[in-house]
Amino acid sequence: MTQLLVQPPKGLYRAARPALQPQAHSLNLIGFGFDGTACFRKGTAIAPDAIRMVASDIESYSPYLDLDLEEVTSFYDLGNIIVTQSGDAHQDYLAAHERFNDLVAGFDLAADGIQFLALGGEHSISYSFISKYLHAFPDLVLLHLDAHADLRDEYQGYHYSHASIIRRCLDYFGPGHQLLQYGIRSGTRDEYAWMRAKQTLAPSLDAFVAFIEGLPADRPVYLTLDLDYFDPAYLPGTGTPEPGGEDFASFVRIIQALRHKNMVGADVVELSPPVDVSGNSDVFATKVVRELILTFHRGGA
Repeated sequence: MTQLLVQPPKGLYRAARPALQPQAHSLNLIGFGFDGTACFRKGTAIAPDAIRMVASDIESYSPYLDLDLEEVTSFYDLGNIIVTQSGDAHQDYLAAHERFNDLVAGFDLAADGIQFLALGGEHSISYSFISKYLHAFPDLVLLHLDAHADLRDEYQGYHYSHASIIRRCLDYFGPGHQLLQYGIRSGTRDEYAWMRAKQTLAPSLDAFVAFIEGLPADRPVYLTLDLDYFDPAYLPGTGTPEPGGEDFASFVRIIQALRHKNMVGADVVELSPPVDVSGNSDVFATKVVRELILTFHRGGA
């Protein structure tokens, strides 16, 4: 590599092993602390290390999955993609995106069994990962949990905006790809018209879980989770909170359904630690990440 692509985190995520490049047939945790297009409240840039710091102080055992982080093998922490802050958010994002491309150059995500769990950062960072998985898996199912539809072609002049992430990913959709969204409660009339026409919006939690349960066990699944999916009464520390969201119990139902599916990648985005000075949102987000790490674990499934 001719340039530095990632920087070490302030501390590793609990039981993770350090690594300088993606590890094959393994789960790879990586931070992407970009929040340049955040339009209301920033702060997500520091979320990856905030989650790592909290992780050492919460239980490693999940009673929801009956699994412990200490039982997870082949789990690595690659640190954080380097993100510059030049004042030009568009160029800063593209530069970080290219660093990620360089990091995975020479790897085949499908053949090498490389699973990423990305920690944002704002939701725009998900494009770097989802676009790669869409290319690697022609039958990928993209699950989208969020308060917002994120289907705008651009927002406030940004083509790669946090409000455009799903629209950008659709640019890579082929005939075998599928999108299902849940938790959406904010968007434009056009976004809602598109979701209704394409039938991408699950009408209920039951319907969303039933869809997951009905997927073939070997079909590749990617989950993108914007933490404003949760009601701000539970998780206020996010940039664009929306009343009427879900609780942690709904997430438990989803990960219990995903536990026996072919999870190939995921991201957790939009935690903004400065917004919630109590630190409770950091703890909430870290428990979400714990459950996802365990959801990837195939041993004893």
